[in-house]
Amino acid sequence: MAARWKAALVWLAIAVAGFYLINELIVIGVINSFIENMLVTIGINIILATGLNLIIGFSGQFSLGHAGFMALGAYATAIITQYLGNALGFYLSMAVGVVVAMIVAVIIGIPTLRLRGDYLAIATMGAAEIIRVVLNNLKITNGAAGMYNIPALANWPTVYVLVCLTTLMIVNFARSRAGRAIQAIREDDIAAEAVGINPTKWKLAAFVMGAATAAIAGSLHAVYIQTIAPSDFGIMNSISILIIVVLGGVGSITGTFVAATVLGVLDTVLQSFGTLRMVIYALALILIMVFKPSGLLGRYEVSIRKLFEKKGARHGTADSHESE
Repeated sequence: MAARWKAALVWLAIAVAGFYLINELIVIGVINSFIENMLVTIGINIILATGLNLIIGFSGQFSLGHAGFMALGAYATAIITQYLGNALGFYLSMAVGVVVAMIVAVIIGIPTLRLRGDYLAIATMGAAEIIRVVLNNLKITNGAAGMYNIPALANWPTVYVLVCLTTLMIVNFARSRAGRAIQAIREDDIAAEAVGINPTKWKLAAFVMGAATAAIAGSLHAVYIQTIAPSDFGIMNSISILIIVVLGGVGSITGTFVAATVLGVLDTVLQSFGTLRMVIYALALILIMVFKPSGLLGRYEVSIRKLFEKKGARHGTADSHESE
C-alpha cells in the first residue's frame, strides 16, 4: 500500500513538473505556436492511442472503428458549442459526446465482439463508416461541408490535463480486477470462461471505455482545429491511430506515449519535404517494424511502484538478516 501511494505521488510530481516546464518554455519563447500545435496534436493522439491500446493490447480485439467514435465526440462538441460557446458548453458537449459514443459502442459491440481477428476488424471498420456516412447526410452536421467557426475553447493546458486524466483512468482500469479479467481473456478466452469470466461482458467494457476516450479526443480536436468534416474521420484516421499502438508496443501504455511523441515530432520535422515526407515517414515505419516487430517497447511499462516494492523488499531482506 505504501509503495502504491509513493508511486502515485511521484507520478503526480512528474505531471506537475511537466506542466510547469512546458509553460516556462512557452514564456521564454523556446516553444513557439508551431511547436505548441505539435504538442497539442501529440496529446490528442495519445488519448486516442491509449484508448485503442486498451481494446487491442489488453483485451485482444482488433478494432478499426476508432475514428468513428472520435467523430461522435467532435460533432457533439461542434453542435453544442454553436449555441453555448463557453467553457461550460465545451465540457457539457464533451460529456454528451462521451455518453453518445458509449451508447453507440454498446450497440456495435454486442453483435460484433463475438467475432475475432480480421472479421472483427472488418465489422468495426464498417460500423465507423456507417457513423461517417450518417454524419455526412445529416442537416444538423451541415453534411459533407462540415462545421466551421467552432469556438476555440481548448489549448495545450486543457489537452495536457485530459491526457493525464484519461491515462490515469485507463491504467487504473487495466490494473484492476476487471483489467486482469480482460487480459486473461486476451491470453485464452476459453480458459477464462472456464473459471467464470464472461468474455463478452469484459470485452464490451474495454470497447466502451476505448470509445469514451476517443470521444474526448474528438471534442478536443473540434475546439482546437475549429473546423471538422466527415472526411476527417475516415478509415485512414483509424489506421493512423493503430500505427501508434503497434509502433509503441501492443499492450504498453508507455510505448504509446513514446510512439505518439516520436511520430508527432517526425511528422512535424518532415513537413518541409512536402509530399516526400510521406515516403520518408513510411520508410521509417517499415524499418522499425522490420527490426523491432514487437514495437519500440513491446509490453514493457515504466513502473515506479515496482521500484518502491523492490526497494522495500531489499530493506525487508536486510532487516531480517540483521535480526538473525
